[in-house]
Amino acid sequence: MLDADLQSFFDTVDHDWLITFLEHRIGDPRVLRLIRKWLRAGVSEEGAWSPTRVGTPQGAVISPLLANVYLHYVLDLWIAWWRRHFARGEVVVVRYADDAVIGFQYEQDARRCLDELRERIARFGLRLHPEKTRLIEFGSFAKRNRKRRGEAKPESFDFLGFTHTGTTTRDGRFSIRRKSIAKRMRAKLSQIKVTLMANRHRPIPAQGSWLRKVVQGWFNYHAVPYNIKSLCRFRHWISRLWWRALRRRSQHAERTLWWDRMRVHIDRWLPHPRITHPWPNARFAVNHPR
Repeated sequence: MLDADLQSFFDTVDHDWLITFLEHRIGDPRVLRLIRKWLRAGVSEEGAWSPTRVGTPQGAVISPLLANVYLHYVLDLWIAWWRRHFARGEVVVVRYADDAVIGFQYEQDARRCLDELRERIARFGLRLHPEKTRLIEFGSFAKRNRKRRGEAKPESFDFLGFTHTGTTTRDGRFSIRRKSIAKRMRAKLSQIKVTLMANRHRPIPAQGSWLRKVVQGWFNYHAVPYNIKSLCRFRHWISRLWWRALRRRSQHAERTLWWDRMRVHIDRWLPHPRITHPWPNARFAVNHPR
């Protein structure tokens, strides 16, 4: 499997190629002229203006849309052509913005595709991240093959906020376990801690209402099968951080706000974790008309 990541993608998008790709989809020259002006608007830093000849501003609303158009022609159409002409086995591609995961049935296909992919994207001013791009052995036979060779267990990979590892079900079938990336969870908890400490003197209902939205928003994305422990861990640490912030309101609160009293506020305001997303085979199931 190829875990591919484009290095500094939003900073290296070639404007001329992007406009060429957009001309395949947009026929109104006024819209193209407006996009061209927006791309070349420049950047103002500390009162000094500098022009931009490559890249799109990260965080801008239109940047992900332009990125998908750009990579559709650079990567998606090419990998579909490469799969038809050169792949010996099956090839499965999942891409979101500048992150992509490509699964191969045979290792030879993966290595050849990686070499030719580097050449392909270099034509358009892009390159693969040397540290984040890697070939890993992953799938239903990876554990058995690596054990036979005396190697460690198969590697995991991070994609779209989850760490993906191979596992087996109770009946022995291969399955993919998705777990929230620990590093990103710690970063999110650190942000919440700062906000809680800055707003610890606000009324508890106001804090609880805000925390409910934060926790529920995290659950809405991360409530996938196999990830219930991470959801429980996230809620637990939110509870602890909230408790510590409230105990710092005053010396009286530190002496009187015991954990038993705090659990009343936690149970009232923080939602309980539960898996809400279906399994992939149910989410992507398609009923073809007869």
